[in-house]
Amino acid sequence: MPSPTPPRQRPTIADVARAAGVSTTTVSHALNEKGYVDPQTRERVKAAARALGYRPSVRAQRLRTGEAHTIALISSMPFEIAGGASRLGFLMEVAAVAAAAALTRGLALVLVPPVMAGRLPLEQLDIDGAIVIEPTADDANVAHLQERGLPVVCLGRQTGNDAVPYVDIHSSATTSLLLDHLRERGSGHIALLVGAQQRNSYVEARATYERFCEAHGMTPVIATADESGGEDAGRAACADLLRAHPQVDGLCALVDAFAVGAVDAIAQAGKRVPHDIKVVTRYDGTRARSCRPPLTAVDLHLDDMASQAVDLLFAHLGGAGGAQSVSPALPELVIRESSGLAE
Repeated sequence: MPSPTPPRQRPTIADVARAAGVSTTTVSHALNEKGYVDPQTRERVKAAARALGYRPSVRAQRLRTGEAHTIALISSMPFEIAGGASRLGFLMEVAAVAAAAALTRGLALVLVPPVMAGRLPLEQLDIDGAIVIEPTADDANVAHLQERGLPVVCLGRQTGNDAVPYVDIHSSATTSLLLDHLRERGSGHIALLVGAQQRNSYVEARATYERFCEAHGMTPVIATADESGGEDAGRAACADLLRAHPQVDGLCALVDAFAVGAVDAIAQAGKRVPHDIKVVTRYDGTRARSCRPPLTAVDLHLDDMASQAVDLLFAHLGGAGGAQSVSPALPELVIRESSGLAE
């Protein structure tokens, strides 16, 4: 039985140099349009490269020039939150602006899908830096990037890791905006529903809610749901909350998937939104707009956040460092039927 044919080796710059009868330096200059190379020699080198099927290594070019060419945008939210009915809305809204901002810097932007089944897609990519959206305290993406020595910027501070530059997503201000709105609309027993994961947005929301309750003489009622459960987790958490606290008449569900599930649970409990319980959520995306009734939410100014994140990462890509944090415009409330429209 004949032995298998060994795989064809990828041609090297030395192979091109031998075929063209020149030095490797001349090949590099000829192919990269650098330095002076006689026009006839340049064409001979290019012809030899084409004949051999030679392609310059992008990684090697980066090492020589020190230039960055590719950055990644990573959602740390599981697909049950980031995908589904939202159609990756939060990620795609950020990506649209980030891509434009990256292109003006001469960068390519790669979208990395949410972590699924324990896989870390980032491990397969050759990138120069990354933006991680709302990392957890023990975020695997951030840890992987730091281990590789790559610049990383977070959209939302990473709890317990002040070494990572970030764009402030105003989690405390957003929570205050939603809670104040519920109170102004007549809710006197307001509950908070957040994710069980250790994201800074949840940590700040809890602290803001507890201060709000203390200031207004309310007893805190906090429910948590695991992000991997998506809408079903929000539905179950809200159902448990209503059984334990039937007096609740306002719900701030920070995650839009949880809010949609909560609206279902409220209906199943024989109550109406907004007549019996008013519901608000944070992200003004597809889920908030398509829910019935539509959910009062917040314009987070993701365009500003995305642009600032790219600028911040670009500053750190240069190696000279940059700001540790930046702040976009403050959030604005988008009032819809779920909290009762104005008379």
